[in-house]
Amino acid sequence: MLTFCPFSRQRLAVAAALFAAACAAPVLAQSTPAAAATPPAAAASDVAVPALQPVVVTGNPLRSTQTSAAVSVLDGDALVLRRGSALGDTLDGLPGVSSTYFGPNANRPVVRGQDGDRIRVLSNAGASLDASALSFDHAVPIDPLVVERIEVLRGPAALLYGGSAVGGVVNAIDQRIPRTPARGLSAAGQLRVGGADGQRGVSAVMDQGSDGWAWHADAFWRRTDDLRVPRFERPDGAGGTGLSTRVLNSASAAQGGAVGASLVGAWGHLGLSVDHHGNDYGVVTEDDVTIRMKRDKAAVSGEWRDLAVWLPALRVQGSLTDYQHQEVEGSGEVGTTFKNRGGDVRVEAVHARREVAGGMLDGVFGAQAEASRFEALGEEAFVPSTRTRNAAAFWLGQWQADPRWQWSAGLRVERASVDSLGDADPAEPKFGAAVQRRFTPRSASLGWNGDLGEGWRLTGSLSRTERAPTSYELYANGVHAATATFERGDTAQRLEQGRHGELGLHWQGSGRQVQLQVYRSDFGRYIALLPTGEPDVVNADGEAFPVYAFRAVPARLQGWELQGTQRLWQGAGSTLDLEAQWDGVRADNRATGEPLPRIAPQRFKLGLAWQGAAWRWQAEVLRAQAQDRVPSDDLATPGWTQVNVAGSYRWRWQGQDALLFVRLNNLGNTLAYSASSTVTVRGLAPLPGRSLSVGLRWTL
Repeated sequence: MLTFCPFSRQRLAVAAALFAAACAAPVLAQSTPAAAATPPAAAASDVAVPALQPVVVTGNPLRSTQTSAAVSVLDGDALVLRRGSALGDTLDGLPGVSSTYFGPNANRPVVRGQDGDRIRVLSNAGASLDASALSFDHAVPIDPLVVERIEVLRGPAALLYGGSAVGGVVNAIDQRIPRTPARGLSAAGQLRVGGADGQRGVSAVMDQGSDGWAWHADAFWRRTDDLRVPRFERPDGAGGTGLSTRVLNSASAAQGGAVGASLVGAWGHLGLSVDHHGNDYGVVTEDDVTIRMKRDKAAVSGEWRDLAVWLPALRVQGSLTDYQHQEVEGSGEVGTTFKNRGGDVRVEAVHARREVAGGMLDGVFGAQAEASRFEALGEEAFVPSTRTRNAAAFWLGQWQADPRWQWSAGLRVERASVDSLGDADPAEPKFGAAVQRRFTPRSASLGWNGDLGEGWRLTGSLSRTERAPTSYELYANGVHAATATFERGDTAQRLEQGRHGELGLHWQGSGRQVQLQVYRSDFGRYIALLPTGEPDVVNADGEAFPVYAFRAVPARLQGWELQGTQRLWQGAGSTLDLEAQWDGVRADNRATGEPLPRIAPQRFKLGLAWQGAAWRWQAEVLRAQAQDRVPSDDLATPGWTQVNVAGSYRWRWQGQDALLFVRLNNLGNTLAYSASSTVTVRGLAPLPGRSLSVGLRWTL
């Protein structure tokens, strides 16, 4: 029983063919009445009604204005001020969200203590194929410079997105496939300089539309230097230390762009986009190793409204991705090459509202399929080449008999195959013969959202999830440089199973609001990387690596997120608000009684935000407690306190809307480390030191 305790790319031709084949559908759809439903949530509100806010799309196929899920949204000026060089550090500090922080370039979001293949990173609600979950030094090929909105769903979302979303979902939303009619030509640009990494970044976006067509183009360019940090004692690799004020080999060079087009109207939209992302960056644990990453992607998206009385909406989206990165030694030799090629298709059919058991039932049937081929080539590959396929069907319904209460329930069944292709060279056996594994994960959920009156709202959910083991959890066998361990998978792994519960209490009054979430997840088989106690593996250079294996253990994660806002003053077109936040998570291996690794400590934030007609200023104090609840093979992380200040000024000039912004971080130049980093990188890559960054965004 659950209780709650806050402690306890030929691919482009295929995509174009899909686009052309589907163009007949809008003609049929145009003969039906205009949709009365809300436009796709990934688009902004219609300019004729600027007061309306976009509906959260992540985990919300029925486009409800209220859901039982805990969701954080970053967009507009808030996103402009928080943008970092990577997705992880952009989101770090949101309620329940931290970062794997393998230096400033490779950091993936951590949600409620879970990372890797338990957090699904999406692009416009579709799959983002890469290799970031395999290793902490692999970056996510999504650049915050061109993202317009980020939604973070905290907690299990396996019902809609599969077992790899058991801990949450991060959805980066852009307008590369236009979903709403464009009125003439609009363009926007952004310039950013400064920061602890000496960032020089520029991005540009253009949208145009006429006669039911809409076009989009964007591009970005960014360069950074080695990260500046407070003076610290850096391990020299020979057992000693030396003073440094830089994170060595942390510079980066990234660029990319996209073009897209859609046929749009009151009936819906049908569009296609192609994009390229490139990023070269240093690996901070090795002074002369650089990762050269590139990713090409083609995507299609369509939505048809009011196709039939029984079918209010039909949505289809898919993508094809070609990802590759090379790990290049200082000599210029390519040590290891990782490739991931694949695609995904997702269909959602919203069925008509009907009366059921004295209430009204809305629902959506969905199907999803993904396939990818992953290759790891080179001496340092610690996993074999693999082929992964997944097909799933799901249903989600919302039932309401009382206008104050809404109930939701859903089911999902998947069929997953994870196949090892065996040794690339039989003369050098490492991974053995080819192996095939099949799994059938099932997930179910129940949720509620109730209006208690007088501004109070109660939300909650119960769910049971299953996750198929990943390729590395099954087939790993070799030295993993990022963790400095010899990692071994287990081909006999079974489904990871978890039970989850969450309660949320929300109150909103005049100039004030409070949100509290408490949650708990119990896993009967939680696949963790644990030390085996075996003798170290010694390589040809005489380096010793401790042996770790992926094992299923009982585990529990539980925690809380509390945030609130109090208006202190209002008058003459300006406001002053007090903002506060407190979150924490406790994660335990119940087999050994030890804590699970890389868990963020309790964190506190207290801030002031002043908003005027043109000016906006905010100041905040961040406190991270010491993290001494660590397993025996990890080290405690000291606590730290930082002060940040940010401001912006908005004005209009010759028909252009401009925003000048400035951000001053870590005013006290406090030395700080991330507890959610691996122990191998933590001592080499402190968090950024005192920095000043400025930027300008303009819109035509």
